[in-house]
Amino acid sequence: MTTPPPLLGVRGLHVTFPGRHGTAPARAVDGVELDIRAGEIVALVGESGCGKTTLARSLLGLVPPTAGRVSFADKPLTYSTKALKAHRRRVQLVLQDPSGSLNPRHTVYDAVAEGLRIHRYAGDERTAVAQALSRAGLRPPERFFLRYPHELSGGQRQRVVIAGALVLEPELIVADEPVASLDASVRGEILALLLRLRDELGLSALVVTHDLGLAWNIADRVAVMYLGRIVETGDVEQVLTAPQHPYTQALLSVLPEAPSDPVVLTGELPDPSRIPSGCRFHTRCQILANGEAERAGVAQACRTESPGVLGGGAEARVACHWARAGTGAVPGAP
Repeated sequence: MTTPPPLLGVRGLHVTFPGRHGTAPARAVDGVELDIRAGEIVALVGESGCGKTTLARSLLGLVPPTAGRVSFADKPLTYSTKALKAHRRRVQLVLQDPSGSLNPRHTVYDAVAEGLRIHRYAGDERTAVAQALSRAGLRPPERFFLRYPHELSGGQRQRVVIAGALVLEPELIVADEPVASLDASVRGEILALLLRLRDELGLSALVVTHDLGLAWNIADRVAVMYLGRIVETGDVEQVLTAPQHPYTQALLSVLPEAPSDPVVLTGELPDPSRIPSGCRFHTRCQILANGEAERAGVAQACRTESPGVLGGGAEARVACHWARAGTGAVPGAP
């Protein structure tokens, strides 16, 4: 049996921004391959500044790629106004801050109906808005129609934003830090909502987060991003219980339930206009710093040879010379 194509596929994606005052261009996304299958939730994880949001926005055509391509339902994304409008009906964005996403002068009804009006929805608008609010957990929906954002709690505002994404019945949502601005008591409710939407509607999702704990609770697969490139990917349980890349190990070590002491990375995330040679993580790598890479015979390779770009399939992969030498990890694509 042939494997069906992914719902969304990214191949060799690069997004470069011009440098300021004559400096080198910033390589925000620097060769990413990623697949999202129908009905799958993928967590894109990494610290601030690693390129997660730029990658997420490029999947909706909000940031056109410098090179590479994005495909949806096995068809390449094109960047005409008509094609982008059709694409964004099938792929919707949920932003981090619901207060910033909602116009304070618009009622909940108008906020949710906006997408229908933009896309000239031919059906019953009131029914569609009520159904979207109900699916997002705001019931009875009519009770919220005439409310304004300031009259809602933070969790309710985020549900309105999700309803605005659901009203067009998309196949994929891209959620950028969807619970980062919410109280801890509300985060679990929103995560449970996303899981329920996946189970009931077959909805796929890319969840962008810096929180590996969130990824554990919601994702089927995880992709760890560092300095514009995915450095480890695989099933969430496999990656988070037995991380192979030193960067993934460091991210996991700071979780409250981590069994070992936190790994303190040296220095700051490098400037994307000056990406280090060799493995892009080697300037901060605890494995190189403590001599383990030298003992494994890969220290020179870490400093001078790129581990390559990881393929976008479902297989577990890691872009790390040390992990490949010591664990027999699946190598990335050349």
